[in-house]
Parts: sequence; C-alpha cells; structure tokens
Amino acid sequence: MSATTSDEDSPADLVALFARQRSAFMAVPLPTARQRRARLSALITALQKHADSLCEAMNADFGGRARFESLLSDVLGPVLAARHARRHVRSWMRPRKRPTELLFLTNRAWVEYQPKGVVGIVAPWNFPVYLALGPLIAAIAAGNRAMIKGSEYAPHTNRALQQLLDDALGVGEVPVITGGVDIGRAFTGLPFDHLIFTGAPAIAPDVMRNAATHLTPVTLELGGKSPALVAPGADLSEAARCIAHGKLFNAGQICVAPDYALVPEADVERFAQAIAFAAERLLPSAANADDYTHIINDRQNDRLTALIDDAIAKGAIVRYIGGTGVGRRRPLAIVTNVRPDMRLLHDEIFGPILPIVGYRDLEGAMAYINAHPRPLALYPFGFDPRSLRRVLDGTHSGGVTINDWGWHVFNHDLPFGGIGQSGMGTYHGVEGFRELSHARAIFRRHRGFPVGLFRPPYGRWVQQLVVRIYLGRKH
Repeated sequence: MSATTSDEDSPADLVALFARQRSAFMAVPLPTARQRRARLSALITALQKHADSLCEAMNADFGGRARFESLLSDVLGPVLAARHARRHVRSWMRPRKRPTELLFLTNRAWVEYQPKGVVGIVAPWNFPVYLALGPLIAAIAAGNRAMIKGSEYAPHTNRALQQLLDDALGVGEVPVITGGVDIGRAFTGLPFDHLIFTGAPAIAPDVMRNAATHLTPVTLELGGKSPALVAPGADLSEAARCIAHGKLFNAGQICVAPDYALVPEADVERFAQAIAFAAERLLPSAANADDYTHIINDRQNDRLTALIDDAIAKGAIVRYIGGTGVGRRRPLAIVTNVRPDMRLLHDEIFGPILPIVGYRDLEGAMAYINAHPRPLALYPFGFDPRSLRRVLDGTHSGGVTINDWGWHVFNHDLPFGGIGQSGMGTYHGVEGFRELSHARAIFRRHRGFPVGLFRPPYGRWVQQLVVRIYLGRKH
C-alpha cells in the first residue's frame, strides 16, 4: 500500500495508515520545539522548491487557474503560516502559571500544552494546498501527527502535495488520502484525536456524526453567505474595486468571498455601475485572460447557471462583465432587482455572481444580516468609527475585514474560523496551536499545606469559618 491511497483503496487501508500514524506518535509523544521548528522549516523549503509543480497541478485540476492566484493563496499563504508558527512555537509551548484559589494559597498551579495525537484534515478543492497545509502547520506546531484527505476534484494537486510532503518530511510521514464519498466517510470515522473539516455546511452534520462515534473533537470551517455592507455616503468606487476583486479572485470560489452586497437603496444602480467599471479594469478581457480562473467542474458551473436562471425567472436584472469565454470561465454576473425568494439569496454562491440588496437604514441592514445564518466573514465599507462600532457589536461573523475583503485570513496571528452555520473552532496562530493541544491543568501541593482541614470529620471551627466567609452565613 502506497502512502497516497487511490480510489480503489478500502477503509481497511485507511485503518492501517492510521495505525501507522498512531505508532509514530507514541514513539515521539512530545516533540521538542527544535523538532517542530525543523519540520516547519522543511515545509517552507519544500513549498519554495515545489511552487511550479503545485501551480501546474492546480491549473490542470481547474482546467485553467490564474498562476498568480495559485502562488499567492496556495504557496505564499502556507509559507506565511509556517513562518509565523516557527517564530512563535517555542513561546506557545511554555507552561503558563495560573494563580490558585485563595484557599490554596502557597501551592502552585500551571497549564502545560500537550499534543493531542493524530489529527485528521479534510481539505476542499477550492484552495487544495492552503486548506490542507494551514491545518497541518497548526498540527505540527502543536506536536501532532496528521493525515490529509484531499478532494477527489483535485487529483493532480493531491499527487503534487504528496510529493511535496514526502520531500519535506519523509515518505509517508503525512499521507494524502484521495477517493470519493465512501473513502471520505471512512476517513472521518477514524478514531482521530482531532478532526479539521473544511467544506460545505450540508456535509458537516455527516462529518460530526462520524466523528462522534469516537468522541473525536472537530473544527469545522464551512463558509456561508458573507455580506459586504456599504455605508451611506461611502466611496462607491473604492468599495466596488475591493468587492469586485473578491468576486473575481479564484472566480469567487472562496469560502470568505463577498457573497452579496448590502447597499443603500438610493445607491444600488450607481453601485452596480461601479462594480461593472471596476471588474472591466481588473480583467479587461476576463473571458479569455489567463489571469481569470475557471470554475472547477461542469457540476459547479451548471449550479451557478441554475442560480442565474432562477433569478431571471423571478424578475432579476443581470448584467455580465466579459463574455462566456472558453472552457468554464464565467463572466462576472451583477444582479439587481433581487427578491427574497431567489435561490441566490439563500444558497452560498461560491462563484462570480454578485447580488446587490438595497437597504433603507443601518438598523434594517443589520437586521437583514442577523436574520440569516451567521456568516464566515463580514465586510463593512466606509463607516465612521461610531457606526462601525454599532455594526461590529450588533452582528456576528467568523471574522471581519474593514474596507476590504478577506485579508484577515492572510494575517496568521489572527484566529480563523466560523460561528454558527459557518463553522466552529479556529486555527491559525496561537489559537490553532491551542485548538490542537490539550491544555493540561497541573496542581502541586506542597508538603506543609494543611489539606487535612478539608477532610472529615466535618464541622470543625476552621471549616465553619471558611463556609461563612465564602457563602455568607452558617450552613
């Protein structure tokens, strides 16, 4: 059996791979800071070395993917994450002193961060390297072993990723498992010590049910409908440039892409024109440019077409920026005159379609956001400090970028994760280290401490005094 399984591999093969990872972890259950830093350094070097092959593989899987987008997101992204973890892992690992209760004064208490064991990582197709290696970097920093389940929609990338990991860390140290739904179910049903799943909200309940068989804790990064909220009086041109970029980057196939724009009712048409103007300048010939990524496959392309058809049938006005192009390159579709019953206001779009929703006042815009499942990201544009504070305090989201889109994800000292329907748990930075570590509470009683005062026989005057001090009366 190879380190990378094939579509023909059985669940029994996964069990054997997991057993190998468990044995490897038990042989080195607490890697030193030096060992963790060395693995992170090796990963950085391998990413630099394999950058071209990774870009070629992703281009093959998408049928056309902008090279710079692959370099920026799937190569530079994990390099930045690994560099950040390498710089801080030694301090993250240090035991943290904690104060004792006053009753236990003179004793010692502290927390040590212990590796959990073997971490399972389920990576999606849209950023098949970054969303595999980001969790892996957190797992390595925390001292764990790991297994990766790659998307069956990214077979070329899975092979390139396995070659990178074998080169960096040793053959088979981090196996990349491929295969379809059955293998995915078998993978999430392994007795991992932690499972990180990045994917669709509709699949997450099945993942949690499988993990629950072994009481495996899970981190879910699920996406959702992330709103761009444009303030009254905001610079529409600047907001449009940022939002158009978010919709065109990776053809909008991003969990943190601006899903729809909330704009003052009086500005809807001007904003639609500003988006069109911005998109035309970002990609002058988007339908044929090498800088514009394809939709990953026909199934996703057909799904996006169905969203547009449903909106048009219900009265939407759609304007396209760029032609249909070759292959699965889609133009940006700007949708106005939207209605609440349109599917594109309920389904996560995950493509280059931007519905523009008008609002009357800020309270109404916030009510609209709060009436829907909590999003993975929120993008407020052009707010004064007081109004911005109202937005931040009055809404929930996994993360926020102000006056732009998505860049909070690229800053690796910030936690990354969702809330509610957009996910649970976080990784990146120290939060990722702690997510994949067990915070072990340790209390040390010194010999002279009079612990006998807490033992029977009860009712002695010291015990009565303690109760009276803390509970306020005789009990």
